[in-house]
Amino acid sequence: MWQVGQLVEKHISEAQENGEFDNLPGSGKRLKLNDDSLVPEALRVVCRFMKNAGFLPPELDLRREAFALHELMAHIASQDEQDAGYSLLNIRLQQARQSKDFLQGRYAPLLYQHLSGDD
Repeated sequence: MWQVGQLVEKHISEAQENGEFDNLPGSGKRLKLNDDSLVPEALRVVCRFMKNAGFLPPELDLRREAFALHELMAHIASQDEQDAGYSLLNIRLQQARQSKDFLQGRYAPLLYQHLSGDD
């Protein structure tokens, strides 16, 4: 497999030197990757609907909320109120982390068993 990789790299380098990649559509722009190959086929449509609807998993939703609260607290004049807000935010983030660790302990062996093919 290593030799195949070298051969592929050689052909890509030659194509770059010959300018074969210069006039491709979207050249110089970021690629929009919609790679859902890691999502099971039965769930792809549901995941796409949820993504298009703006749904976020609880972990990411809490993170977005934390950034919004951080921005709001920057406009609060009272240092005591800022400290209280940051303390509350810190507690919520710690609670989210604890609940995730609890589930990870329960499901980690099952996930390992599934991925190793010992079903």
